[in-house]
Amino acid sequence: MSNIEILAPAGSGEALRSAVLSGADAVYLGVGNFNARRNAQNFTSEQLKSAIEYCHSRGVKVHVTLNTLIKDSELSAVYDDIKSLCSMGADALIIQDMGVARAVREICPDIEMHASTQMSTGTLRGLFLLKQMGFSRAVLPRELSRNEIKYLCENSPIELEMFIHGALCMCVSGQCLMSAMLGSRSGNRGLCAQPCRLPFKAENGTGHDLSLKDLSIIENIPELSLMGISSFKIEGRMKRPEYVCAAVKACRAAADSEYIYETEKDLEALFSRSGFTDGYYKSKTGRTMFGFREKENVQSATKELFVKYSSIYTKETPRFKVNFTFHGKIGEKAELTAQCKGFKATVYSDTMCETPINRPLSAERIIDALSKCGGTQFFADSAVIDGDIEFTLPISSLNAMRRSALAQLEQQIIGEKTLSLFPSPVPTDISSRGTHTFYCRFDSVEQIPDNTDGMRIFIPLDTDENIIRENGYCVELPHGMLGNGDKVRKILSKTSADTALCHTLDAAAIALECGKKVVASPGVNILNSLSVDEAKRIGINEFTVSNECTLEQFGRISAPIPKGITVYGRIPLMLTRNCPVKNGKSCAECGRKSGITDRMGIEFPVRCAFGYSEILNSRPIYMADRLREIPPADFCLFNFTTESRAEIEEIINSYKTGNKPAGEFTRGLLYRGVE
Repeated sequence: MSNIEILAPAGSGEALRSAVLSGADAVYLGVGNFNARRNAQNFTSEQLKSAIEYCHSRGVKVHVTLNTLIKDSELSAVYDDIKSLCSMGADALIIQDMGVARAVREICPDIEMHASTQMSTGTLRGLFLLKQMGFSRAVLPRELSRNEIKYLCENSPIELEMFIHGALCMCVSGQCLMSAMLGSRSGNRGLCAQPCRLPFKAENGTGHDLSLKDLSIIENIPELSLMGISSFKIEGRMKRPEYVCAAVKACRAAADSEYIYETEKDLEALFSRSGFTDGYYKSKTGRTMFGFREKENVQSATKELFVKYSSIYTKETPRFKVNFTFHGKIGEKAELTAQCKGFKATVYSDTMCETPINRPLSAERIIDALSKCGGTQFFADSAVIDGDIEFTLPISSLNAMRRSALAQLEQQIIGEKTLSLFPSPVPTDISSRGTHTFYCRFDSVEQIPDNTDGMRIFIPLDTDENIIRENGYCVELPHGMLGNGDKVRKILSKTSADTALCHTLDAAAIALECGKKVVASPGVNILNSLSVDEAKRIGINEFTVSNECTLEQFGRISAPIPKGITVYGRIPLMLTRNCPVKNGKSCAECGRKSGITDRMGIEFPVRCAFGYSEILNSRPIYMADRLREIPPADFCLFNFTTESRAEIEEIINSYKTGNKPAGEFTRGLLYRGVE
């Protein structure tokens, strides 16, 4: 068996057993409300302790997900969860929220932290920033190509893990607000309603132009392992145990260079959306990557197929070889020593060895009894008899000795993993200065009106440098950073702008390296006071709170650096590397003025830059008439996208005078929040 780590989903106890008995090297699972699959069955604290012992006794690691954004009101509960998980012996915690990372680092610095793909980090400089934050591993975004993965593997300061099979989101993980905005069910908080799987139409498109086929690049595991990927992850904490079993067996076969086409057909039948795709990996995006759950997909999962895989994980898979040494002497209790993985157990028979009436116990019968390790995670590698056999002993005694020795070995393998725990961190208690300065970001300089005096202006990074220098503008780094890191850094290092608006940690890392001041946008997903402290520690100068934050929550956030809130604009609902509009027309035909429509005919604008597309909300947030309801803020952010120069001038005037809205608008999540 290869040393390649296969990391399997465990959304329930049965799925966990399926993963382990099918050959997984590690499992990932959730506990409580702070995991990205809150609708999975998940585990209680009591169940988790048993699950960890079960896995550890079989040499399987347990990674626990704490990969959601946290509110200030939840910090105390998160601290308790961290202490509990570390005390139980979890091998690693998978984290999205910067504040949670800060808490883990201070409460239990010895446990491994893995950066969730929800952290939207997939550039080399972003990985170095994650190391600075205490992470030992990062889960790479699914959108990376083969060459991009290879480059990161060759230069990364931390381990890299990647999804190898399972559902493929249209949006870059951690940057999706569609479910939150349309129904208050936040994907960043583990309750995504998957609205992208519903019919969203681009002109001349597929009819499901936000729904991608499932990812499957299992056959590339050997190649990726040679590149340096440490762990291969299967998506599916909401899937059946049979699915988990089939996926683990397929990955194990690929790791051992035994992957066959029939296995892929079984996986497709068990669950797929119009089949599988490897488009991102092979840099072949476009219409062929799109698919949805059709009637044929559902019917392909036959009863016979479920039985085929359920029968696999009903039997224990031997993992550890044991060497037995047996000794017996008339008038004494027999002695059995079992050795495995550096552990040693010695047990004695419950009866004395006796003088045989007819013939002594044969060596063959002793070895046969000791070798019967079936139903356990052990298999006999050797059995040595020390001395001559001149005695007899019941076979039942031999069996009992073997069982007792193996049970002792199991407990030693589980071990007592002791991690030191320290006091919980306390967020810095600093209130906002409350100046309400206006920050405005524009899609282009042509949108900037004359009534922006005293406002801070952010324009796209690729704007003419003369315009930036002459007007003292700040720049906005592109939202889509994967594959763009070196290009962005090269441009940014030459600009005269001293401040950059950054939508991800990748962007922040590049801006800091270039010596620029960083204003974190809502895309950095700061939702609690501890995250602000961590943001300041890594060098972020100002931040705009997550667009999932309510006004009430915003008022509670203590900030040692200036804090802001979005008060106008079409919120980006998705960031995607596969433009839905291109399913029906070329970029030249689109002209950056296209969109997609939902089942009710509502249009969502799509705007593209640096090889990525942003799907914007159908209507803008408008708060001009309610500015007095906003708690003290250092700045208010305007996000101008589809508006003309004249429209923007009118909007700014409305905010200066407090006019009521005209036309369609939304208050976003500022009042209703998310679950």
